[in-house]
Amino acid sequence: MQPGPSKPGKLETLLVGLRRSGAIILTLGLTVAAAAMFGSIAVADGFDWVDVVRITLVAFCALWLSWGACTAVLGLIFGAEKVSSFDGTPSGRTAIVIPVYNEAADAVFARLDAMYRALNDLGVMDTFDFHVLSDSTRPEAQADEKRLHRRAVAALGAGGRLFYRHRSPNTGRKAGNISEFIRTNGGAYDYMLVLDADSLMKAETIVEMVRRMEAAPDLGLLQTVPLIIGRKTLFGRMIQFSASFYSPLFSRGVAALQGRQGPFWGHNALIRMRAFAETCGLPSLAGKPPFGGDILSHDTVEAAMLARGGWRVRLDPDLGGSYEEAPANLIEYAKRDRRWCQGNLQHARLLGAPKLKFWSRLNIIQGIFGYIASPIWLMFLVASVAAPLFAPPPVYFMSDSLFPRFPHPETEKGLALLFGVVALLILPKALLLARAVMTGDDGPYGGSGRASLSALLELLLASLLAPIHMMFQSRSVYQVLTGADFGWPSSEREDGSLDFVTAWKASWWMVLFGIGTMLFAHYFAPALVVWLWPVAVPLVLAPVIIWWTASPKSGLRARNRGVFLTPQEWCDVPVISAAARALDFYKSEPGEPAREAA
Repeated sequence: MQPGPSKPGKLETLLVGLRRSGAIILTLGLTVAAAAMFGSIAVADGFDWVDVVRITLVAFCALWLSWGACTAVLGLIFGAEKVSSFDGTPSGRTAIVIPVYNEAADAVFARLDAMYRALNDLGVMDTFDFHVLSDSTRPEAQADEKRLHRRAVAALGAGGRLFYRHRSPNTGRKAGNISEFIRTNGGAYDYMLVLDADSLMKAETIVEMVRRMEAAPDLGLLQTVPLIIGRKTLFGRMIQFSASFYSPLFSRGVAALQGRQGPFWGHNALIRMRAFAETCGLPSLAGKPPFGGDILSHDTVEAAMLARGGWRVRLDPDLGGSYEEAPANLIEYAKRDRRWCQGNLQHARLLGAPKLKFWSRLNIIQGIFGYIASPIWLMFLVASVAAPLFAPPPVYFMSDSLFPRFPHPETEKGLALLFGVVALLILPKALLLARAVMTGDDGPYGGSGRASLSALLELLLASLLAPIHMMFQSRSVYQVLTGADFGWPSSEREDGSLDFVTAWKASWWMVLFGIGTMLFAHYFAPALVVWLWPVAVPLVLAPVIIWWTASPKSGLRARNRGVFLTPQEWCDVPVISAAARALDFYKSEPGEPAREAA
């Protein structure tokens, strides 16, 4: 069968429609219940315009929390769907492309080296080529890339299999980099495996992805679930554990709803070259940045364009062996998040694009909401603290009664709402942990005791970091909306650690906000002071928390106590070990004693 776009069958449409309708109805029901419950609490002391603002903000927050909880529960209900594949060597040719931009070239080529050797050991290297596509602007980065490319070709015997290209100017950033490769080299390949500079994949996974795409002629893009590896700081180890323990099952929920309009996360995904070339030419938006110019978060848009063209976009959560690295501390995480924030908010201009599928538009809305949720929480916090200043004076004698009426206490509803919010935040993780313990999936995490302890500490540490993350994201949204940029402290060290001065420069304004909020509440809303502690205390301690969680020593202590362990640390993964050994080789100077080509 020749590959090409297709339409979904009636049964597929019915099943996906039922799942989506159920998730949307449940989400809206929880949202309405939360808003109504909070509304009765907010107006207990009298109704005013601030209450309208607060109820609206609560509704938006509840909508976001409810949708996340529903997606996680769907991941528990629905297992990984069976997909078509076949045995044997793929017949199509695949380009493995690695876009780089001022990256550490030795680490890039070390990971490439490990994947190349693994594919070669499987005997399938004849159908794969590697392309390092450089957009680097620093002369020293360009020199390192060219030098290490020559060294890799020699060490691997990869003449005619490993290519390097540098372009200038780097028009269109990463999307432009990929587009230029497709225009100049795409005709030589059937498929394109897009990696990031920090990506690493098992050879078996790569081959299986090509097999699945060849078995599904209408499959335009196949996305894996990358797991985080190689983090040593406490912050890095926490997100590494969280991604490994929770994201595969959460991704099952995403897959249960995806239909033919699944996600694309920009890397660790296999793309059918013809489909991408036919449908994914990105326009330049009218106007100036941040909302005009090049489309920054191109991946979500490309997935929508593939689906619009009739191609299936699919996430397969059962595909293991897909890895990436991640920022090792909260400052570097916030820097990366700032770039994504601008790209996702820019998507607001694309919601009205013609012929996009409903679920593609919803995916775009989710991406936008992922960032505006933080300033919505922040505005709700500010409005709640300020609400007593605008509350009308109590009226005890109504015109229709001779007896006084006193405000009815809403303590029970307040506690019910609080427990409901906590449940939406905690229950999905608790259910995932319970499932892992009951099924034995906690074994690779050190057993039920260590897995449970890690899950509990991850929850506590994530709660401690949540207000800080909220402030970083709120500032990013403000910067995008106003075109401002406050800058950032210096970049992280190689091990991810930070000194206290850097942490202070990044978060001093949070300290002032936290202190100011507590003082204001103390004088004008004393009843709220205790309720503000979970938010205000982490903000006051933000520099200490950022510095402490960026410590490799803290991460090592956690590892030695069996906390935040992942399967990749319990069991040797050959491609990860090979990449670590290769890094020593590419870091060494020519002529030094080091591992040579195998």
